[in-house]
This record gives sequence, structure tokens and C-alpha cells, in this order.
Amino acid sequence: MTKNISKVTTSILSPDMVLPPLKGVDQGPGLIIARSRECPADHVIDWHTHERAQLLYAVQGVMRVTTLEGVWVVPPQRAVWIPPGTSHHVKAQGTPLSLRSLYIAIDARPGLPDVCCVVTVAPLLRELILASMDIIADPVPESADARLVHVLLDQIEGLPIAPLHLPMTHDRKTKIIANTLIDDPADTRTLDDWAVELGASKKTLARLFMRETDMTFGQWRQQVKLLAALAHLARGDSVTDVAFDLGYASQSAFIAMFRRALGKTPGRYFQE
Repeated sequence: MTKNISKVTTSILSPDMVLPPLKGVDQGPGLIIARSRECPADHVIDWHTHERAQLLYAVQGVMRVTTLEGVWVVPPQRAVWIPPGTSHHVKAQGTPLSLRSLYIAIDARPGLPDVCCVVTVAPLLRELILASMDIIADPVPESADARLVHVLLDQIEGLPIAPLHLPMTHDRKTKIIANTLIDDPADTRTLDDWAVELGASKKTLARLFMRETDMTFGQWRQQVKLLAALAHLARGDSVTDVAFDLGYASQSAFIAMFRRALGKTPGRYFQE
């Protein structure tokens, strides 16, 4: 058995750093600017921001998007919504990445999300995203391209949010725990073990995790395992290998965790 669960860590951005917008890709007239990009396996798009909101979708491959507030792993049939001005970092998770981006004007619709989130992409929205790559920059009102833009915005409003977010902690001691578990999701140390190692009480560490992530330590650690599992299952690793590499005693225990978190077994989740 090989230990092949990828690290989820990325370059660290200080919360007090302000990045300028990435010029060019989201510049131009119109409510939506559509762009495509091909990335090799493990390619990194370094920290940057956009003046427009971005709906980032991978036709092929799995991506990991990191902001100052957390990590989002985006498997097939999901996209990540990134509000304007949000500093973020993108990495292809082990396989080539075929990206499609919609850069959306801030005032395009009042009901668009104002926080970063992973959303579910239904078949209709997928086809609309692909078709949008050929629209002109600022279509004539009532033209076919203009109607396509408005249907896209209709579909994007109210998209169901998928629970694929790992909130980050900024406290020094809990950040040590968080970075260690992200690097090695199979780490079995308990909060008691960490309390001894870091010279803090278990109660203090538990309180910090809840305050900074709105999750218990156990819930946060399970989310680390879930996101690592999604990245590897999506690129074709077997359920058995992923289960044991993540430290589960059996395949059935891993499947039970997956079903509790996402409502489906791994096989059904990726099939649908």
C-alpha cells in the first residue's frame, strides 16, 4: 500500500497583504467575460485577485482553490464561486486541468453569492458554460448571445452550495495542528496528544478550533479527510486505497463517513 494522499498545503499568504487585480483576463465590456485555460498536472496559478466575480469550472480534472479563509476542493460537476477582490490560489490536483471561467460584473445581478463557495453544476449549466466560450464580449441586446448571458445568470443565481469547504484557523497553536493534518490526513494524534506537544490544555485547543472554524476538532479533521479523498477518488484512485491511506481501519468505515458527509457512497457520488 502506498501513501499517496497529496498535501493540501500551498504557499502562505499573509492576511495583511493586498494583491492587485490580475490584469487582462477579466477586462472588457459586457456582463460576462468567458475565458478558457489548459493547465498541466500539478500546475499552480499563484495568488491573485480579480475585479469581477469569477465562476471557475473544470471540464476535466480536480482543482484546489485556496483563499485566506479556507480551502475548497472542486471535483467534477462542481465549480467554485469567487467574489471580486478575493485573493486566491489554484492548483491542479495530480491530473491536467481544463478550466472554463466566467468573469461576471459585480452589478450583474443582486442575488449573486458574496462569499467563496463550491456550487453544484447541473448538466444544463455545464452546457451553457461551454457555449459561453464563443459569445462576443458585449452582445447586442436581444441577440442570441445576449439571451445566453441572461440564461446563464438565471442559472447561477441560487446555485446549491456543496459542503466542500475547509475553514482555516489563524491562531498560532491550532495552525500548527491544521497544517500538520492537511499535510498528512492520516495523522492519528488526538487533541490530548496535541495538548501535551504544544503546551496547551485540551479545552483551550478545542475552544480555539470552534471559535476560528465553527467546527469541533473532530469535525474539522474529518473535513480534511473528505477533501483529500475527493481529490484522489476523482482522479481514479480506488476506494480501498484511499480509505487505508487516510487512516481508516476499513473500507466500510470510510464509505460510512463519506455517505454521512455527502449523502451518497463514493461510487454513487461520482457516477451522478
